[in-house]
Amino acid sequence: MYPINLDLRGRQCVVVGGGAVAERKVLGLLAAGALVRLVSPEVTPALQRLACEGGIVWLQQDFAAEDLADAFLVFAATSSAHAQAQVRLAATRTGCLLNMADAPALCDFHVPAVLRRGEILLTVSTSGASPALAAALKARLDKEIGEEYAVLARLLAALRSRLLALPLSGAEKKMLFQKLLDSDIVEWIRDDQRKQIAHHVHSVFGHLLAVESILNALWTDRKP
Repeated sequence: MYPINLDLRGRQCVVVGGGAVAERKVLGLLAAGALVRLVSPEVTPALQRLACEGGIVWLQQDFAAEDLADAFLVFAATSSAHAQAQVRLAATRTGCLLNMADAPALCDFHVPAVLRRGEILLTVSTSGASPALAAALKARLDKEIGEEYAVLARLLAALRSRLLALPLSGAEKKMLFQKLLDSDIVEWIRDDQRKQIAHHVHSVFGHLLAVESILNALWTDRKP
């Protein structure tokens, strides 16, 4: 499989099916900012609430090929082999990306196990071979990669945006960030050692940037 992160913001996505699997697909799409059209005669209570609140468009009917109009990708998540085959045929004709529950060989893409830490997105895929193994590896990452990495990512993003405006070479910028990361900064963030973090950031970037405002914003944004 070729790994890729899709920007689904504002894109039309379709989920066919109304059970627990379909619910997970819908929630994942909404988290990515997609426009979701749900096709199923019956849905879970959570999906029904989303439809009533206007979070998704629910077509309370059996699937028809025209339900994929303008769709970028589709999840076929029904319990009917006939319905799954109909979705696959329509997806092939319209050219949208297809994922079929429990049929990895027929999928255009697989959905990995996902772990989010702020702007950091960690995914684990076994190319459909074993979702259980992917979940187990995700659980291991969940224990090792804490919220301190989200804080570090925000710090690096703020420093980078300021640094881009300076007349430095790519190699010089890379060296500065490497110097920042060649430290115990992850542990300092985890332990909330703000003085140590400030001292280190000043030692690396203080001669180039006004880092105090960056650090103040970092602590203001940090969740208690």
